[in-house]
Amino acid sequence: MQLSTKARYAARALVELALKYGQEPVKLKDIASRQDISLKYLEQVMFPLRISGYVKTHKGSQGGYVLAKPPEAINMYEVVQTVEGSLSPVDCVDDPDVCERINLCVTRNVWVGLKEAIYNELSSITLAELAEKQSLLYQEEDEGRE
Repeated sequence: MQLSTKARYAARALVELALKYGQEPVKLKDIASRQDISLKYLEQVMFPLRISGYVKTHKGSQGGYVLAKPPEAINMYEVVQTVEGSLSPVDCVDDPDVCERINLCVTRNVWVGLKEAIYNELSSITLAELAEKQSLLYQEEDEGRE
């Protein structure tokens, strides 16, 4: 199982917004530049995050994006699921009716366990935690330039 670039870029963009939480809106072009992401692609990535209520946009010359919730209230499972959809490794985990062998399949428990492990790991990490780590990396990078 491999996550798409949408999930990775969404996470990176939201970390940038978490770093600026409570401040002025952040322009997408600034996030795209800092994270080396195509602006057009980043616009597509942000759309489901806006529709789902994780980010808000502000119009105008001072406009941009802001987190709609505190960074402590957004975990990585929510972010990834919003842009990827279900994180089940196989369809029968979410919908047992898709498989006629559901009562005979010993491997389904493996797939259920895998989804639970993914959920537990991703839901244990908040944007606030990632923003704190990102801030330290940016500080180290800045100090290395001096």
